[in-house]
Amino acid sequence: MESSSVSPQCSQKYFQMELEALRSIYEGDESFRELSPVSFQYRIGENGDPKAFLIEISWTETYPQTPPIISMNAFFNNTISSAVKQSILAKLQEAVEIHLGTAMTYTLFEYAKDNKEQFMENHHPINSTIPISSIISVETPNTAPSSKKKDKKEQLSKAQKRKLADKTDHKGQLPRGWNWVDVVKKTETAISASGTNCVLL
Repeated sequence: MESSSVSPQCSQKYFQMELEALRSIYEGDESFRELSPVSFQYRIGENGDPKAFLIEISWTETYPQTPPIISMNAFFNNTISSAVKQSILAKLQEAVEIHLGTAMTYTLFEYAKDNKEQFMENHHPINSTIPISSIISVETPNTAPSSKKKDKKEQLSKAQKRKLADKTDHKGQLPRGWNWVDVVKKTETAISASGTNCVLL
C-alpha cells in the first residue's frame, strides 16, 4: 500500500515531467489541446470525420498512482450515443489499469488513435438538433413565445389584398412612405398609452 501514497512534491515532479513531454510531442498538433497544466483534450480523427471523437484526460492530485479522470462530455461528441461513449471509456479504463503508476496520458491518446475504428464500429450518428433546441428554449423562455407570434403572417381580407395590389408598382414593391401614417398613429398610441407627455413634431 505504500506505493499508492505519493508526496505532493513527487506528484508535482511527475506532473512537470509529463507536461513537458506532452508539450514537446504534440507541439503543432491541432488535435491536441492543453486546457490547463493538468487537463488535456485530444481529437481522435480528422475534422469532418463522422467517426471522430474527443477525449479529455484530467490528472488527479495523486496521479499517476491513481487513475486520471477520462471524459467524453465535450460538445464535439454530441452525435455519439452514450452507449458508444461508455464502451470507449471502458476500453480506456482497461488501458489505465495496465499503466497505473506510470505517465500514461500520451499512451492513452495513442491507444485511442490506434483503435479508433474498433471503438467506433457501433457508432451511428444521433441527431442532436432536439437537445440543442430544447436548451435554447430553456435558456430563453421569454423570447420563445414572441418569436412564434412573429412567425404568423397577417391575414388580409380580399378587399385589403386588392387595395394593397393597387398601391404596388410593376415590381410588386410598395412606394416609399406608404405606411408612414400608420407608423405615426402607432407611435402616438404607444406614447399616450405609456402616459408620457410628448409632442410629435
